[in-house]
Amino acid sequence: MYICFSIQSNRMKSKIEIQPIEKSKINSVDFDNLPFGSVYSDHMLECDYINGEWKTPVIKPYSPISLDPAAKIFHYGQSIFEGMKAYKDTHGNSLLFRPLENWKRLNKSAERLVIPHIPEEIFMDGLKKLLEIDTNWIPTNEGSSLYIRPFMFASGIGFHASPADAYKFIICTAPSGAYFGGEVKVLIEEKYARAANGGVGFAKAGGNYAAQFYPTQLAIEKGYNQVIWTDDNSHEYIEEAGAMNIFVRINDTLITSPTNDRILDGITRKSIIQIAKDMNIDVEIRKISVSEVIAAAQNGSLKEMFGAGTAAVISPISGFGYQETEYDIPALKTPFAEILKKTITDIQTNKAKDPYGWRVMV
Repeated sequence: MYICFSIQSNRMKSKIEIQPIEKSKINSVDFDNLPFGSVYSDHMLECDYINGEWKTPVIKPYSPISLDPAAKIFHYGQSIFEGMKAYKDTHGNSLLFRPLENWKRLNKSAERLVIPHIPEEIFMDGLKKLLEIDTNWIPTNEGSSLYIRPFMFASGIGFHASPADAYKFIICTAPSGAYFGGEVKVLIEEKYARAANGGVGFAKAGGNYAAQFYPTQLAIEKGYNQVIWTDDNSHEYIEEAGAMNIFVRINDTLITSPTNDRILDGITRKSIIQIAKDMNIDVEIRKISVSEVIAAAQNGSLKEMFGAGTAAVISPISGFGYQETEYDIPALKTPFAEILKKTITDIQTNKAKDPYGWRVMV
């Protein structure tokens, strides 16, 4: 069955073709024991860019996609993505958190990789309609959510090293439990770099994450969960924690690195900064050196370190390694990480007021 659906927005009229699934697979899912990102909802959105324009988006049953072996995604890596979540409140409303920030960042990534911008109406109207159709897939269990993965890649073919002439935009969703189960131990990286000046570190490009896997695997083999990335030139300054932005608390000051060519402009990061300032927590956005962190760990002024990102929201760091030395971070009774995470998740799930207008009802 095919349905042509139109959404009237204040931007333009967006047409979406609907191909509903014949039989839902939702009854086969154990929502009380959800892994992260490996169970997929009934439907996906797909939209093609051909002959210089985006075609009508299609919402159809989740299924494999077929590509020519010469598709440029396989050869030249034009691939970008976003990470988002949808929540259900106690009234059954479906909620998004700052979705326009994801749309803006996706297009910022697209520009850097010479991928055409995705129009707001395709992104937002398509996303909302997809969530409306698969509303029963949004978990209601504490700590769970519907993880949303919008992505774009080169589907045009050719072995010539140049941008493709055709692209696909897809949104898939996955009901998911917690990303990390508790605190993590990290290794401060001294050799490998996540990104370099003038590169694509600020973009959510697939290649950035592929390049992280090898040094992260080396850290895992040493007993750590993740890597703290340092700057590409001197390795003197900490920049990110695994696939997340990083925050360091020295005494009662919260410090995070400024965004640049190498550091992703995290939506959770921006939210933490705003909330912390409104809580009268001292926040410094500046470079922070490895030596400063080591000195703080040695003199007892290092109170907390945590990663921040969509998947985990906030992931506390219990200790770190550097030059064959282990540094433990003592547990606090009321850490900033716990307070900030609760504040953000309460806004996301409509358990608290949203003074910022970040929460968007589907």
